[in-house]
Amino acid sequence: MRAVLTWRDKAEHCINDIAFKPDGTQLILAAGSRLLVYDTSDGTLLQPLKGHKDTVYCVAYAKDGLWSPEQKSVSKHKSSSKIICCSWTNDGQYLALGMFNGIISIRNKNGEEKVKIERPGGSLSPIWSICWNPSRKALNCVAMVMDLEMVFPLVCVLFPQIGKDRALNFDPCCISYFTKGEYILLGGSDKQVSLFTKDGVRLGTVGEQNSWVWTCQVKPDSNYVVVGCQDGTISFYQLIFSTVHGLYKDRYAYRDSMTDVIVQHLITEQKVRIKCKELVKKIAIYRNRLAIQLPEKIFIYELYSEDSSDMHYRVKEKIVKKFECNLLVVCANHIILCQEKRLQCLSFSGVKEREWQMESLIRYIKVIGGPPGREGLLVGLKNGQILKIFVDNLFAIILLKQATAVRCLDMSASRKKLAVVDENDTCLVYDIDTKELLFQEPNANSVAWNTQCEDMLCFSGGGYLNIKASTFPVHRQKLQGFVVGYNGSKIFCLHVFSISAVEVPQSAPMYQYLDRKLFKEAYQIACLGVTDTDCLWQGLQFQDLHKSLKKRGETNNDLFLADVFSYQGKFHEAAKLYKRSGHENLALDMYTDLCMFEYAKDFLGSGDPKETKMLITKQADWARNIKEPKAAVEMYVSAGEHVKAIEICGDHGWVDMLIDIARKLDKAEREPLLLCATYLKKLDSPGYAAETYLKMGDLKSLVQLHVETQRWDEAFALGEKNPEFKDDIYMPYAQWLAENDRFEEAQKAFHKAGRQREAVQVLEQLTNNAVAESRFNDAAYYYWMLSMQCLDIAQADPAQKDMMLGKFHHFQHLAELYHGYHAIHRHTEDPFSVHRPETLFNISRFLLHSLPKDTPLGISKVKILFTLAKQSKALGAYKLARHAYDKLRGLYIPARFQKSIELGTLTIRAKPFHDSEELVPLCYRCSTNNPLLNNLGNVCINCRQPFIFSASSYDVLHLVEFYLEEGITDEEAISLIDLEVPRPKQDNRQQEIANSSSQILRLVETKDSMGDEDPFTAKLSFEQGGSEFVPVVVSRLVLRSMSRRDVLIKRWPPPLRWQYFRSLLPDVSITMCPSCFQMFHSEDYELLVLQHGCCPYCRRCKDDPGP
Repeated sequence: MRAVLTWRDKAEHCINDIAFKPDGTQLILAAGSRLLVYDTSDGTLLQPLKGHKDTVYCVAYAKDGLWSPEQKSVSKHKSSSKIICCSWTNDGQYLALGMFNGIISIRNKNGEEKVKIERPGGSLSPIWSICWNPSRKALNCVAMVMDLEMVFPLVCVLFPQIGKDRALNFDPCCISYFTKGEYILLGGSDKQVSLFTKDGVRLGTVGEQNSWVWTCQVKPDSNYVVVGCQDGTISFYQLIFSTVHGLYKDRYAYRDSMTDVIVQHLITEQKVRIKCKELVKKIAIYRNRLAIQLPEKIFIYELYSEDSSDMHYRVKEKIVKKFECNLLVVCANHIILCQEKRLQCLSFSGVKEREWQMESLIRYIKVIGGPPGREGLLVGLKNGQILKIFVDNLFAIILLKQATAVRCLDMSASRKKLAVVDENDTCLVYDIDTKELLFQEPNANSVAWNTQCEDMLCFSGGGYLNIKASTFPVHRQKLQGFVVGYNGSKIFCLHVFSISAVEVPQSAPMYQYLDRKLFKEAYQIACLGVTDTDCLWQGLQFQDLHKSLKKRGETNNDLFLADVFSYQGKFHEAAKLYKRSGHENLALDMYTDLCMFEYAKDFLGSGDPKETKMLITKQADWARNIKEPKAAVEMYVSAGEHVKAIEICGDHGWVDMLIDIARKLDKAEREPLLLCATYLKKLDSPGYAAETYLKMGDLKSLVQLHVETQRWDEAFALGEKNPEFKDDIYMPYAQWLAENDRFEEAQKAFHKAGRQREAVQVLEQLTNNAVAESRFNDAAYYYWMLSMQCLDIAQADPAQKDMMLGKFHHFQHLAELYHGYHAIHRHTEDPFSVHRPETLFNISRFLLHSLPKDTPLGISKVKILFTLAKQSKALGAYKLARHAYDKLRGLYIPARFQKSIELGTLTIRAKPFHDSEELVPLCYRCSTNNPLLNNLGNVCINCRQPFIFSASSYDVLHLVEFYLEEGITDEEAISLIDLEVPRPKQDNRQQEIANSSSQILRLVETKDSMGDEDPFTAKLSFEQGGSEFVPVVVSRLVLRSMSRRDVLIKRWPPPLRWQYFRSLLPDVSITMCPSCFQMFHSEDYELLVLQHGCCPYCRRCKDDPGP
């Protein structure tokens, strides 16, 4: 849209209001106390009217001539407030008045008030301008502009309110509708008039002024606009709306109402409207793509389907970027922007891929087809150069150069000829290969080649349509508009803003070919479309052709006449002649091609199954093409074309028919059965797909089906019967578990699938995450699982045995550390502690003695020493507490612990420098009291016997580990221990001694009743002062003397040896978890299992069997 100034004048006073005479010939404006009458054609002032003594604020014409300048008196009516604006309805029956106090008064032509509308704001919201919508569909709608005296945003609204208030960035002073109500003019403090749609979408600026725009009006039934300003300027503009459109073959897209795009199918006359709600600047269409450029973005649409008649578009991509271009072209994967001399190729994501710079201005551009992503462009320049550009090639190909500028271009279907319309209205046709000018014709403004005939083109100009075939003279007929396409006998013509398909008989070109005895070419032209009379004449011409062929010796008249009758549509006569000439197969082919299958059956051979199958297949093809898929399926099945029948059923989602076909097929027909199963799987019918795979005996595909549909129970059942598919099941199952955050189950599934590497990777990741998130209890559990995983690998792969056993012991140690540290972390982070002071004290000591030189990730020595210091002080181990505080002084202390540690360091000095003897650990092998802080670690300082700790309270358990003599197997040791040896009974005798003052009862134990010393206790002795640990080694005799209830055995899987422990206090019960082999006081273990439902260390459920 652009505005052209027609005339301009200036009055002495501010232009308060303007009104057109209903026929548009005169213009009346209110300037000061006078009315000025202008001629709208040239801006001549016809006469001034001086009937008012005060300032005239508004003026309006009554449509029925209620008042005219010749009347000497006018009817007057009182108003409650100053009237600022007014507007008559189209039929002249009602007048709307806008008051200074914010009231809208609607009156009939007699001055009686019918409706009174009070806007919010009252006197603070004067009604500055008001206008009836002239559309008949909205006669009850009043459009108005309000001024809230700069307190609130200034808005334009409708009443009754059918849309939202629209905020403006200026003070609006006037509003006016176009004659049909499709556009709105709005002017005010921004010193310009803006054009809006009726929905409030801004389209552009009509004209910029030097002062406030006080009033604006549209000339009735035209695109002329008059603007009145505060400084007295009157400007008269003509609005020119340009055509924005795009064409590709039989699809035409054009702009409607400035903000909508309508896509029209020129053959079927179907239309679809796309509402953009913004100004449409450019449109491009190509195959199934549609590009629409808006002020700040470009939308790329695509068709829902590949159907040639489909008209449903959906958004494919959106490029949110402002582009300035003269022309827009869309391809399959790109858009092309033309900017003066430059072409830019952009992807649908807005990325510039390449650019071409031309020598001159680009006048014409067109897509001439090609593979997606490699389309060709035909470009015409102002200097007469014509180029071909491929969107994937940076170099342009110069086709030819002529002396005059290019206006229009088109290339023939075979890409051998080029038609050009230049600036002199001349149509020139060139041979592309030789660059030779074949012919030229005058009076042309547009040109198009026939897409179905290489030698035919048409061009328009001077009110005529010109059709030229080969080098024959031009055939001319009257036609208004521009030729934009030529397909068969249809010519697409653009006239004003609409495009139409004109059916043009091709009789004239046909006669031109017939005159030169070019019968083949004449027939091709006739097939494009001629009149009935011409068809009859064409038949006579074929008779002449028959005579000429007969002279040449071709005497099979029946066959030739049959061909002629078939071309003329006399099919039954042709069939009789085919049969008489012995060519029944031609009759069969003719009826089959015409889909006249009932007649075709009469020409089948004597029960030939091949011909019968062929006929049924073609009949099925025909039913498929005419959108009768169910009938086609039945015919395909009867013809044995099961694959085609299955494809139709699958494409239409007919599960029942697929099942029926699959059950009727023999199991040897693998291809159709496999296709059936594939479609059933796509259509979410895995049960029937599984049935089909079982019928085929294709267990591998059945496993894949269960895995893809996540029917794991069926997959596991199949895997149990067919172990060769174990990896195909458990590997995807493990991946599925991992994707659904079920990592522990995923690890077990990887392990079960034999994928030890993936199982270890999952565990390592879980462990790292647990440590990073301070979930140390989980970290301990995962490290324990890692250790057991390494043990399994060591058992399965002897080559990795030593390395895996090293990792096993390392991970076991880390699991013990993190399990204990979990309580320390909870104690220091949580406001309340769930552990007793004795337990925290024992755990702190255990961790200090067990920590390696490089502290594991996540474990804080500060928290361990801080906990040890606090609990030592609380339990009376003041010496150890002072030592812990001294150690803390050499570490970096977090700010939140700083105050507590400093206070504890001071207060511990007031305590005695010794530890409570009750806390000193005892070695159950040598009965030595060990210091609370042991430099040797968690072993006895005397006998070097390692301490066995409870995994809950971390007390030293009354257990001593012993080893078997060489030659004793684990099975033999178990059998020897299981032999329960009765314990010797003591023979107690009573001796009574009585005297005068007392009576004494003495129990005398005889030497025989004492029995022998316990053989295991004798083995506990060792050589004093030795620095090496001497293990307890037992013989068969010692094993035989042991009671089964006093021995705990860690039954490690190979290649580890079993570990044996003897309880030295049989009356104190100890429980060992059969899975992780951690030791607990029985009462503690039972309580923890009740709380958690599983072992607190390895999380083995109480009902699960041990390893």
